Amino acid sequence: MVKQNNNIGIVETRYYTFAYPPSELELESGEKFGPITLAYETYGKLNSEKSNAILILHALTGDAHAAGLHPDDKDPGWWDNMIGPGKAFDTHQYFVICSNVLGGCKGSTGPSSINPLSGKPYGLQFPVITIKDMVNAQRHLIDDLGIDKLLAVAGGSMGGMQALQWVASYPDKVRSVIPVATTANHSSQQIAFNEVGRQAIMADPNWNEGDYYGRELPAKGLSVARMVGHITYMSDVSMGEKFGRKFKNTKQLLKFSPEFEVEGYLQYRGDNFIKRFDPNSYLYITKAIDYFDLANGKGLREVFRGIESPFLVIAFKSDWLYPAYQSQEIAKACKLAGIEAIYCELNSNYGHDAFLIEVEEQSHLIKYFLRKVTKGYRVADASNS
Repeated sequence: MVKQNNNIGIVETRYYTFAYPPSELELESGEKFGPITLAYETYGKLNSEKSNAILILHALTGDAHAAGLHPDDKDPGWWDNMIGPGKAFDTHQYFVICSNVLGGCKGSTGPSSINPLSGKPYGLQFPVITIKDMVNAQRHLIDDLGIDKLLAVAGGSMGGMQALQWVASYPDKVRSVIPVATTANHSSQQIAFNEVGRQAIMADPNWNEGDYYGRELPAKGLSVARMVGHITYMSDVSMGEKFGRKFKNTKQLLKFSPEFEVEGYLQYRGDNFIKRFDPNSYLYITKAIDYFDLANGKGLREVFRGIESPFLVIAFKSDWLYPAYQSQEIAKACKLAGIEAIYCELNSNYGHDAFLIEVEEQSHLIKYFLRKVTKGYRVADASNS
């Protein structure tokens, strides 16, 4: 049994490993894979009934470090404004867990991990993975923590996909679901953006068919992939407000140098990304979210039929990467399946990034929803509370 971090002021990354044989993970592809390690962090204290656990699920390039909770933490975490004492996920009340996904590069087993059979990084020997595989791996961690039922699963973007998969795969293990700015499957446009990013990485000669470990990284390709992705995370309004057509310096009509502020910003984001993310992980994880299809040929209503967990579905009006209609489809399917569901569409100029930035309204909704779920009351009218 792994130890739990019960001190809300100190955060440290822990590692859970289930080795093989016999504890291999059977992947959705049919392949069996192991050993698997998941990096995870916890915030708050698990109560004696183990009934206050909330699993936070990260987006594409996130990791286990969702919050800092300590003034000396120079990297406060990707959802630090939502997790902590008095925040949406109040660590005085809830035991919050976040793990780096299978296929990641921040402590969990992924393409950059060492293959015990060869003694070298897996690279493209790493198996194809799906969102369902990520969730199945997380279930092993939750079981090892001794938690029979999660109070909530919550996340934005790819994190929302995992939350949906959790309740579809393990309805008896989830009391409530909070999918934010997400979808039940990718549209052709969403797949197209990811494919451009993948092709940018694979076109970099340093990619070397995924065998670049110990050599020069395919940095240019990964940087371009991040630049393309970051454009989709913002909105036309937010980019206009932040950059407009401003020049970095005096307009000089130089050949193809980043004269516009928006050009310099994108290059800055791309250059920083290559310092913290593995290109092969980017390939595998973007493919996993493209493969994601919760209905899998059936109606979404049929997937949700029989599920009793209430949903709080949150979307943002300016999000054009995961437009609000995709969240509306989730909420509608819940209603048709007889699930108690609240749909809230929030005004924001931040585009898809709004789920990381817009704190006040999200916190209000989530606090109310979790309070109702904890007390066993109906959760209707959360948007008007």
